[in-house]
This record gives sequence, C-alpha cells and structure tokens, in this order.
Amino acid sequence: METQSPHPCPVFVGIDVGGTNIKYGLVDIDGTIIASQKFPTEQHLGPADAMTRAADNAKQLILNHSVAMERVVAAGLGTPGSMDTQAGMILTPSNLPAWRNFQIRDELSAQLKLPVVYCNDANAAAMGEYWIGGGKNFSSMVLLTLGTGVGGGIIVHNQLIDGNNDLGGECGHVAVDYRQDARMCSCGIRGHLEAYCSATAVVGRYVEKLGNRLVDPAPDAEEIARLAEGGDPVARSIVLETADYLARGLAVFTHVIDPQLFVLGGAMNFGGSETELGREFIGRVVQEAGKQIYGRAQENVRVEFASLGGEAGWIGAAGIARMNYLEKSGTAANLE
Repeated sequence: METQSPHPCPVFVGIDVGGTNIKYGLVDIDGTIIASQKFPTEQHLGPADAMTRAADNAKQLILNHSVAMERVVAAGLGTPGSMDTQAGMILTPSNLPAWRNFQIRDELSAQLKLPVVYCNDANAAAMGEYWIGGGKNFSSMVLLTLGTGVGGGIIVHNQLIDGNNDLGGECGHVAVDYRQDARMCSCGIRGHLEAYCSATAVVGRYVEKLGNRLVDPAPDAEEIARLAEGGDPVARSIVLETADYLARGLAVFTHVIDPQLFVLGGAMNFGGSETELGREFIGRVVQEAGKQIYGRAQENVRVEFASLGGEAGWIGAAGIARMNYLEKSGTAANLE
C-alpha cells in the first residue's frame, strides 16, 4: 500500500555522531538516499558547538541539493555511550569525554527548527540495515557491530527494542563466559561478549597467545585477519575462537528474541563476504550457534554481513525519525 503523508514526499535528516567524525545525510520517505557528508567531531569543543555545526552542514546539504525546506519534516540523531533518550540527554559517553549530561536533542532541534528523535548509535545502525540494508526483507533482525567494542540493535516488526533504561539491544554486554577468571569487559564486568568479540579483545587474545614470541608493535585486528587469511595458525585460531564466542551470544538472543536474521556490522568483519576467511567466520558462527539452540530454530540460524557499512548510522537515525513521523501522522500501519 502506498504511504500517504501530509507532505509531498517528505525528507528526513539523519545525523550519526562518532568520536572522530559526524556523518549526516538526507533520505526520503521511501528510503532513497539524496546525499550524505561528514565533518570532524572535534569533541573537545563540546556538544553545543557540534550540534550547531551539524545543523549548519545539514542546511547547506539541503540547499546544495535543491530540496525544498518544507519537504524536510524531521531529523534523527544517534550518539554513542550512555543516554536518556526520553529526556534527550547524552550522559557519559566514553569516547566523547568533553560531553556530559547535555540536552543534545533539544539543542539540535532548536538549531534545525525541526522535531528531532534521539537514539543510540547502534540502534540507529540497526534501523538503517533493517530499513534499506541487509534486513529489508525480514520482519525481525538483530544487528551486532564488531569494532572497538561490540554494539547491537534489535528490531521486531518495525519496533526498536530499547527497554526501560535504554539498555535494550546492548548485545555486547550479554555474558558468554561465567568463569571467575573470564576476560574483563570495558564496562568492568567479566565474561561479556565484548570482552571476547571486539577488535580490542581479538588483539588482546592474540598477544596473550603469542607471549614472548610477539614482535613489537602488536598487530591490529585487521592485520590479524590478514595473517589468518595467509595461513598463520595463531591468527586463524583467534578468528575461529571469536566465532565460537559470538555463537554463544547468538544462541542467547535466539532463545529470547528468535529473530529471522542476524546482521554483523562494524569494521571487524574479517574481510566480509568477499573473502574466504569472512565466509568461514560466518559459517563457523552458524554451525556453533546451531549446536546451542533448542528446537527447530537451530536449523534456521541466518547470519549475514551488513550491507550499508559506515552509512548505516545516519540512514537509520533518519529512519527512526521517519517512523516517529509516520506514527504521529497516523500512517504507520502502511509500513507493513
């Protein structure tokens, strides 16, 4: 059914805040990308300055692509770290130390003169993949972002699962190792998925395995993937162990959510679907997860790499703004 709207072909602004860059863009109600750009975060200047620059850049993008301002009806903003989405406050993001307890949603709204929907950056990325990326043909999806940490987002029938304390979808903090000497997560709790499947953890585990044989400086996760692809036995064992721990997390999510699809995003994809190692990694995840899943779901584990790359965050932020706009205009039922 065609979506009806009070505005002819509405356009949405999406803004994705990162520690290094802020990505932003324009997308219409049907998911057609109009344009996107990025600029340095310069987090030391503070969130108010960043939101002023985000609004100014977004307005310029609208002007440069001849989009009538009356078509631009809402914006979505995604940020990392702890937040209170209901209050529109960013609280204590670890990679933005100069940003603390700031009414970021209202600041951006005032600058853009548009309603702004505020969300976790991983939830935004999940919505991007769900809307026009790898999950667009599925009704339920879990995104896991494997990078410096492990983020996540859960969507079921167009609804983001964010929870009472904005902790819904914090997939990286599911426990996968209950031993007393389990690896320490960045949050200070042992045994979390992030402590085993983040790029930081992959490097740490590789360094520990090599011990005195390690050549300084230690390789990063990308180099470990290249070594594994080239047949290095230690690097390869680390990649496969990472798949095994990830499978434990997928088994937990399956028993709680039973999604149709898992999507793996983030920079640490071991070469992705274009490489033999990436395909082997996903195959191992599916195989090991299936061993731990009850019932017929064990035969239906589906895992794919994300398709939108670094664009997913701003696209999904715009997508969440779109969802909110359609709900308020009474046309959300046409999404199904």
